[in-house]
Amino acid sequence: MDAFPALRFARAARLLGAAARASGLAVPAFRSPPRLPGTPRTIRRHPGGAVVSVQLRGRPFDAVVDDMVEGIVVANRLTGEAAARLRASLREVAATTGDGARPEAA
Repeated sequence: MDAFPALRFARAARLLGAAARASGLAVPAFRSPPRLPGTPRTIRRHPGGAVVSVQLRGRPFDAVVDDMVEGIVVANRLTGEAAARLRASLREVAATTGDGARPEAA
């Protein structure tokens, strides 16, 4: 398990948010944990945007990143090929920066 999951979560949120913004998409706010106990991810919509809440504890960080990516997809109401392209792009951003399932380079 990661010794500092909150720091990795914050870094992933910044990187994924920047990538989504660069694609012209709305960037949701990220927080942890979800208000609904036992739920790995929730999304709340507000007039000014959305909040994606993700459970960090007891989960592999790649699952956390996948939930963050899916939160961006859902917040932007993407479906089909557009959603698939965005998922692949955001997962690549996370993987190449060390915030996905791949280990960080020394």
